[in-house]
Amino acid sequence: MSRIGKNAIVIPEKTDVSVADGMMTVKGPLGSITKSVHSMVSIELEKGTAKVVPANTSKLARSLWGTTAAHIRNMIAGVNKKYEKKLTLEGIGYRVELQGKSLKFIVGFSHPVIVPIPQGLEVLVEKNAMTVSGIDKDAVGQFAADIRQIKKPEPYKGKGIRYVGEYVRQKQGKKAAATSS
Repeated sequence: MSRIGKNAIVIPEKTDVSVADGMMTVKGPLGSITKSVHSMVSIELEKGTAKVVPANTSKLARSLWGTTAAHIRNMIAGVNKKYEKKLTLEGIGYRVELQGKSLKFIVGFSHPVIVPIPQGLEVLVEKNAMTVSGIDKDAVGQFAADIRQIKKPEPYKGKGIRYVGEYVRQKQGKKAAATSS
């Protein structure tokens, strides 16, 4: 039994949730998000609440039960308040620029890395800090992970792209060999 799935989902006043033809749409003050709903679960809408119900007791239906409920909660939260991920660039000479609808990274490669910004997301660049924001939690998290993947923080000097507050464990490095005669 899913602990997340069995709880009713509260729908705020300014938010509208609708389900039709296997697609669920959540509309709110910041925009709307549409996602498909698997056939193994169904969504029951009542006054101010939504409830996810599994179609049967199969393992797939039970696993999708809580996942679908979590997706609905994230969609409702996203159309009311934007999700944010903050990243920072560490390293001498490392920098990032906003060029129209893309980001240009200079992170120690022989060439700059240009990454297009997906539609529906906003990126704010201040010196060597970036803030990725949007109403879709999945898209914000995936784009932030894609940015981090360009140059992960390395364990010796800590250079690279990291999340704000992320701790990078540093390794000792080589020690000078002691001269013995």
